[in-house]
Amino acid sequence: MRTIGNIFWFILGGVLMGLGWWLAGLIALVTIIGIPWAKACFVIGKFSFFPFGKKAVPRDEVATDKDIGTGALGVLGNVVWFVLAGWWLAIGHLLSALVCFITIIGIPFGLQHLKLAGIAVFPIGKTIVDIK
Repeated sequence: MRTIGNIFWFILGGVLMGLGWWLAGLIALVTIIGIPWAKACFVIGKFSFFPFGKKAVPRDEVATDKDIGTGALGVLGNVVWFVLAGWWLAIGHLLSALVCFITIIGIPFGLQHLKLAGIAVFPIGKTIVDIK
């Protein structure tokens, strides 16, 4: 079911949201100071292309050691991200979710958009893992 869901997701709009994430990553990359946010954008963009069967979790739950993104600097990075770009991507996912919820068939896709909207708000310190 994951594969079928991911194929339909990609064709019916997932490619646009993924490209939106990658565009945000390219803009962040050009600024040089935005390189940490760019990395997060590219990872989440890849996640946005095929979200079924995956979820975003805090990196410190998966890794055994702490890193910059999971501490105080990660919180600061998330605040900067939210102000500059996060809410735009979250709004895009929320609007897409509302459109998907109009039909019964679109409900699973709407749920994926809500999942992506949540990570769009505060992506620093998160990683993508497979759901088992």
